[in-house]
Amino acid sequence: MAVAEIFLTAFITVLFEKLASVNVIELARSEGIDSQLNKWNKTLSQIQAVLADAGQKQIRERAVQLWLHDLQCLAYDIDDLLDDLATEAMRRQLNEESYASTSTSTSTSTGKVLKIMPTCCTNFTPHTIMYGGQMSSKLDEITTKLHDLVEEKNILGLNVNVERSNGGKSRRSEETSLVDESIIVGREGDKEALLDILLVNEAYHQNVSIVCIVGLGGIGKTTIAQVLYNEEKVKDHFELMSWVCVSEEFDVFNISKAIYKDVGGDNKKFETLNQLHEALKEKLSKKRFLFVLDDVWNENYKEWELLQRPFLVGATGSKIIVTTRKTKVTSVMDSVKAYPLEVLSNEAALSLFAQHALGEQNFDKHPTLKLHGEGIVYKCGRLPLALMTLGRVLRKRENDEEWKELLNNEIWNLPNESQILPALRLSYYDLPLHLKQLFAYCCLFPKDYVFDKNELVLLWMAEGFLQESNANKAMESFGREYFEELKSRSFFQHLANDESRYTMHGLINDLAMSVAGEFFFRSDDKMDNKASEKFHHFSFIRQHYGVYRKFKALQRATRLRTFLSISLSNRVGSWGSFFLSNKVLVELLPQLRFIRVLSLTDYSIKEVPQSIGCFKHMRYLNFSRTDITCLPNQVSDLYNLQSLLVCGCNELESLPDSFVKLINLRHLDISDTRLLNKIPLGIGRLTSLQTLSKVIIEEANGFKISELKGLLHLRGQLYIKGLHNVRDGVEAKEADIQQKKGLDDLEMEWTNNFDVSRNEMNEYEVLEGLMPHSNLKNLKICFYGGTKFPSWVGNISFFGLTHFTLHGCRSCTYLPTLGHLRSLRKLFVEGMNGVKTMGSELLGPSNSCLGIAFPSLEVLEFKDMQSWEKWSTGGTIGSFPCLREISLVNCPKLAEVKIDLIPSLRILYIGGCSEEVLRSMVGVSSSILRLTMWDIKRLTQLHGEVSKQLEALEDLHITSCNELRYLWESDSEACKFLVSLRKLEVKFCKKLVSSGKKEVDSRVSMESIREVIFHGCEGLERYYCPNSMQRLKILKCPLMTLLTFPEPQDVPSTLKFLSIDKCENLEESWLLNNFLSSLEILIIWSCANLRSRSFSEGCFVHLTTLQIWNCDNIESIPDEGFGFLPLFCLRYLRIYKCKNLKSFPHEHLQSLTSLEDMWIHDCPSMSYSFPCGSWPPNLRSLRIGCLSKAMSEWGQQNYPTSLVELYLYGGKNSGVVSFAKPEDVRNSNNTTSSSFLLPPSLTSLEIKGFMDVESVSKGLQHLICLEKLHIASCPKLRDLPEKLLPSLSALSVRNCQKLEKKCRGGKAKYWPIISQIPLLTIYGS
Repeated sequence: MAVAEIFLTAFITVLFEKLASVNVIELARSEGIDSQLNKWNKTLSQIQAVLADAGQKQIRERAVQLWLHDLQCLAYDIDDLLDDLATEAMRRQLNEESYASTSTSTSTSTGKVLKIMPTCCTNFTPHTIMYGGQMSSKLDEITTKLHDLVEEKNILGLNVNVERSNGGKSRRSEETSLVDESIIVGREGDKEALLDILLVNEAYHQNVSIVCIVGLGGIGKTTIAQVLYNEEKVKDHFELMSWVCVSEEFDVFNISKAIYKDVGGDNKKFETLNQLHEALKEKLSKKRFLFVLDDVWNENYKEWELLQRPFLVGATGSKIIVTTRKTKVTSVMDSVKAYPLEVLSNEAALSLFAQHALGEQNFDKHPTLKLHGEGIVYKCGRLPLALMTLGRVLRKRENDEEWKELLNNEIWNLPNESQILPALRLSYYDLPLHLKQLFAYCCLFPKDYVFDKNELVLLWMAEGFLQESNANKAMESFGREYFEELKSRSFFQHLANDESRYTMHGLINDLAMSVAGEFFFRSDDKMDNKASEKFHHFSFIRQHYGVYRKFKALQRATRLRTFLSISLSNRVGSWGSFFLSNKVLVELLPQLRFIRVLSLTDYSIKEVPQSIGCFKHMRYLNFSRTDITCLPNQVSDLYNLQSLLVCGCNELESLPDSFVKLINLRHLDISDTRLLNKIPLGIGRLTSLQTLSKVIIEEANGFKISELKGLLHLRGQLYIKGLHNVRDGVEAKEADIQQKKGLDDLEMEWTNNFDVSRNEMNEYEVLEGLMPHSNLKNLKICFYGGTKFPSWVGNISFFGLTHFTLHGCRSCTYLPTLGHLRSLRKLFVEGMNGVKTMGSELLGPSNSCLGIAFPSLEVLEFKDMQSWEKWSTGGTIGSFPCLREISLVNCPKLAEVKIDLIPSLRILYIGGCSEEVLRSMVGVSSSILRLTMWDIKRLTQLHGEVSKQLEALEDLHITSCNELRYLWESDSEACKFLVSLRKLEVKFCKKLVSSGKKEVDSRVSMESIREVIFHGCEGLERYYCPNSMQRLKILKCPLMTLLTFPEPQDVPSTLKFLSIDKCENLEESWLLNNFLSSLEILIIWSCANLRSRSFSEGCFVHLTTLQIWNCDNIESIPDEGFGFLPLFCLRYLRIYKCKNLKSFPHEHLQSLTSLEDMWIHDCPSMSYSFPCGSWPPNLRSLRIGCLSKAMSEWGQQNYPTSLVELYLYGGKNSGVVSFAKPEDVRNSNNTTSSSFLLPPSLTSLEIKGFMDVESVSKGLQHLICLEKLHIASCPKLRDLPEKLLPSLSALSVRNCQKLEKKCRGGKAKYWPIISQIPLLTIYGS
């Protein structure tokens, strides 16, 4: 149920602020409409006064519900109109300023005439006269609607100033301390962790410590507290115990009284709190107690301080367990330990659900229901309360359809929802008014969406949810605070392994959907045309092809404010390019004149339409990571624009010159725009800017660094390019970088051209003048031409610096001292060609009082250091205590490495260095897990002294080591030292002969190895596969002749994946080894020696994937094995370019129920018996053609209805001249036909190489599901299926000369239709 009156209360408050705007009032007076606006103010006050009563009555009175709906619609209209007035006031103000500046350059006589004219007269333009008329009619319309709503309010009997209820908020049912522990699942670890905390007598400054269990509603906080409370060890440990269910009302007297009774107090009546506390204090004195305060919401420190006064006399080790949803409670109560309770593991959640749904511990007896059960567990986000509730809904029901129905239903529509969402809704009702609408807005984002806090704040601001009421505090600051408050109440949670991003629990997302109401819509491809009229906020999950029909219904949503494309790129399967129908940009969007938020990120959009200038309400415009080359000048007419985001637009070359008109612009993100090399003049006057990610300093009359001076509020990232154009240090200081406290990421770049024009001293002074504030977190200095660095670089005052990069500073002969940067985690040094030695100066003095060097450094990289010869740490013990990764890349002269041991080192990259460097670096740690090396000079094999250091090594990657002949002396030696090696990858080592220099002893095997890859090793002759191998891949090793596997009777077979590619000389016997019987994936490409006799009958019975390409000597594939008989387990079958292959077990295709993807093409010797009309029943994708049997002779094929992708390759002798209509085939008895019938289930079709086909206009018309059509090399083809074209998401026409002429260019026959297809490709021959 949407809580309409809550939204309206907040909305109307904003309307009052806008009505009071000075600019709006002045414009209203000049237009003579101020009296009407005053009436609105009074009328809205009357309406606001009855909202609380309306909120209570709407639950049972439909008429009140409709009244609130109409009021909400009207509130949006009023807001739009007031925004229109404010925008017009801005436009006139800008025109006046422009007029005034122009008039100063006119002649004196003209200036005198202008001064005589009153200012108001300059506004009497055709636009202003027309504007006044338009506004008058709109005002009258809204005034009438307001009057009607007031009349209706009176009829409905809505009362003034009724105390607001909690919107149906009911007190949570009181929980006791009793619990049935037998039904609790998956909390063993939490129980033990909390017991450790409870039973330890910590030496705190107070006798009593508080343990807060924090988490979502329904996650099990109370349950774990009950378990702890009833644990025998706990009862034995504490002398006194009490359980109090506190809930929303934190009543100090009642809580104290409940505790008093639990610890043995009598029923004495206390007149005052003081009397009660004195009695309680006496009971607790010198006693060790445990109290549980369940479900605490209180954030008032004074109330908590008052409650806990009697507790202070307890004995040491006394504990208070608090369960709460709000992390703020933990700080208010001075919690020593906050314990965040997480959702259950998948396994535990599934078990809990099975218990409540089936009365079983698991799904072992109900395998058909398990898949639905897993889906329901995912839907519930592993939240125990939801699992138990839905489990009881399904109790003892074992009908598959009932489970499926529940899985596909929305949470708030489910039976017994009364327990799930209301449990969470309590958290929503507890929110302050301003947070409720911010939370509801999150319904536009799908489940599993990864939130960026700053991005969400910009959207909230654009929607008008954040108001700058405090002149000293920006809207963004309020937004960030509000986000943190929502996070503290468990509405957001940190993404695992990424503290900078956030997720929302699935049921919290459901809650947002349930409270947001009908004005918000998140598209799931099921848009109701009629309902779309109500939409004001619209989002959709970006798909690869955005066809117009999916958005067409929005033509009715004329008041739409939000058009937001959502990326799920953080989820599996969301990658690649995205295409949007041009019709959305050109036809739909111009109709949506009230848009405030427009985001079309990641689409392959090449041009922003000029109609963008009509969106005068626009606040947020995001074209990031698109293919746009420029922004049209009309963007500068968006006076309300706050955020303009075009980051990652690699083709963007220019911005509008009139940017200075964007007086409300606060965020301009132009990061990662490599072709953008000019910044519009006047940006320095946009003093509200907080984000300006990039500036380019120019010569002469271009952008000057001094323009940054007035931008006092800059935050986040700033990339200053072209610093060689700064005249001197004085000019650099004018930028006032040090005063920009919000900057945390600063990149400074000079030109990479080190010619005679460079002035070392000047550049030193410029860098000195650009000293940033000490709040900086990330610093990058590129192509600096000075010989030394200013003292601020590396200064200890930069206490928060975590990332530092020095790149291409070729003139510097030494590095600055950086070892005392306490927070530095990543250091990158690249292209410092002047540095020859590196010693203790980098670390700092060893006797320094500042402690050990680089205390936090985790990643260290040196790259392209052409003159570097020596690296020494000078015996500085204890440096780099956290360093886990080192990279030394392309340091050809580095010969001496003397650094102290680094026990924390786990990852080592060595490339373009000598073997001596490799040997030295391997010796600094015995804990290296991953070693990657390439182009190591003089490395012929890994000698014993190197291998001995690599006992912990798990991953070894060797690339382009052209002197390497053997990996190690022998496999037996490798087994002795490389005891942990799991993955070995060797690429492009041209002289490598084999893994070991000595002959292989088949009795010795590397037991730890799981995966081996050899790629492009042209000299590799042999390899013995260890018996523990799971994945083996050998590519482009043309001299390889011998591949040996263990005998299966000696060891069990473990190999699952085998790929052999372009090993032309590999003898054929390798395939006959029974060790391969466990294979699931077999890929063989371009193996000339492979013949049919290489395959033994009945082998590879477990195959799920079989790929054989370009193996000319194979004539047949056996009936048994190869994923066919007896298990029929093949899922992917691909046979391609095997010119002598005559047969494969095609008669078994119908039995391959798992086969989804099949390629059989370019096999010209294939038996005439294939294809025979029988296909795998669940086949989804088929590529076929260029077989010996002409396609015209195939007859009817009976493709399964599951087939959605079909790729047809005609070749020279297909015999097909057209594609048939279904009725033609039904009326024909011919087994052969020059027409070919396509299956109607197709969504994707490719037709290639049909030399005689002239028409597809009729033969494709029955493909009503078709989305993608690709046509190539059909020289006679002259038409397209015209009726299908509007529904296509992708069309490709290649090398079809006659058809191309009808598709390319504005006057071409098909261009008006196909130009709207999201992905359109027309290529000529």
